[in-house]
Amino acid sequence: MTRTPAAEAAPWTLHEDRALPADPATRPIAREIYRSVRDLPIVSMHGHVPVEWFADDTPFGDPAQLLVVPDHYLLRLLVSQGATLPELGVGAVDGSAPAETDPRAVWRRFCAGWKHLRGTPTRFWLETELVEIFGVTQRPSERTADAIYDRVAAALADPGFRPRALLDRFGIEVIATTDPAWSSLEHHHRLRADGLGERVLPTLRPDAVLALDSPTFAADVARTGAAVGVDVTSYADYLEALRAQRARFRAAGGRATDHGPLLPDTTPMDHADAARLFDRAVRASAHGASTGSPAGPAADPVTPAEAAAFGAHMLFQTAAMAAEDHLVMQLHPGVVRGHATAQTRRFGPDRGYDIPVAVEFTRALRPMLDAFGHHPGFRAVVFTIDEDVYSRELAPLAGVYPALRLGAPWWFLDSPDAMRRFREAATETAGFSNTAGFVDDTRAFCSIPARHDLARRIDAGYLARLVAEHRLELDEAVETAADLAYHLPLAAYAAA
Repeated sequence: MTRTPAAEAAPWTLHEDRALPADPATRPIAREIYRSVRDLPIVSMHGHVPVEWFADDTPFGDPAQLLVVPDHYLLRLLVSQGATLPELGVGAVDGSAPAETDPRAVWRRFCAGWKHLRGTPTRFWLETELVEIFGVTQRPSERTADAIYDRVAAALADPGFRPRALLDRFGIEVIATTDPAWSSLEHHHRLRADGLGERVLPTLRPDAVLALDSPTFAADVARTGAAVGVDVTSYADYLEALRAQRARFRAAGGRATDHGPLLPDTTPMDHADAARLFDRAVRASAHGASTGSPAGPAADPVTPAEAAAFGAHMLFQTAAMAAEDHLVMQLHPGVVRGHATAQTRRFGPDRGYDIPVAVEFTRALRPMLDAFGHHPGFRAVVFTIDEDVYSRELAPLAGVYPALRLGAPWWFLDSPDAMRRFREAATETAGFSNTAGFVDDTRAFCSIPARHDLARRIDAGYLARLVAEHRLELDEAVETAADLAYHLPLAAYAAA
């Protein structure tokens, strides 16, 4: 149906019942449940907003740099329809400028591609941001792009839109950043000095120093040792440096570590075998760096199978460390990172080319859970984007091991229908209490309230159906909605 001129001219508004059930018997119940949790504070314990934004608290540069360039959900959809990353303002890892340096032109490209977002969660998040945060009253299109750009730019010039002010505006009670193994934590120390140390928390992401086959393994390990004052010359030094860095993160307010291996194997190795592999990997990585080329035969590089075995061993070692220092172990395997080789080499990671694979958890997690699944000091939250395993493996595991919590859908699955499928697949076996609440997993800061709002709407709809079917009382549904939105994530990541 062609849109009429009157419809085009009408102010853009969002329906108050969006994403709630269409069923007239269930919608009023969902409405009541949603309204009970709509304004609860946001607990964002797994995200990727740069800590520098909060430490420096400088104004955001322009609408494109805030809403388009860092959002890989958006980039991937536009690239799939013919746009290129340089045309969308993405620069190369070598520092060269993108093909398009005019943020207004990038914004026009985004608005021209608005129709490609229909039916996606990206559309839901962006329209919520534009209308409810920035006061935009026109739907994005080629015709309206400049006017919307000017409206968003004017808002960003207001001090009330600086990062720290937005923490209050968005109702974010606590937010965790993701920081590399070698982080100095200087930005978090500044935040602590400014009274925000309990609100913006670090999360240790040690993946780079657990991957023996990384070409920068030796350099990354050395940087990690330098951050904690340990000269890493052996496997024992390496473990000491990791423990020391974990202690530094915990002292800075950190509550968790974050791990994204391809597979979740947690089988430990013999200590001597692990030490020998570590030594070989350091020599091979250092040889490649010194020659400027891939390690040759003389460097005796580790094989992919050996690297995978060491990674599994180090996940087990991480669990052992977590049982001692009580940092929550977040595990989200099952993704081939940087699927497009040439684009990843040129533009770096997190550009939309991370693609899921099938994952097996029951056998893979057994060594870790045999050792620590009932340990009073160990806590783990497991995520996946392989939907098949929710009912078959993860819900049964989370439904019996006290140390394990099931994380919410993420990436491709934090969408309305997938969220409903998650509740339907997991609840009957794991219940609600063995989940960790919603995880937004984003570096697109302004999408955080929109993502949490969508999750609250979907959970309200699911709970409303249970009430309508007389499987829950309304007061139980309201209490459960508050648990899912607020209490469960706080409990799952509580400081120990």
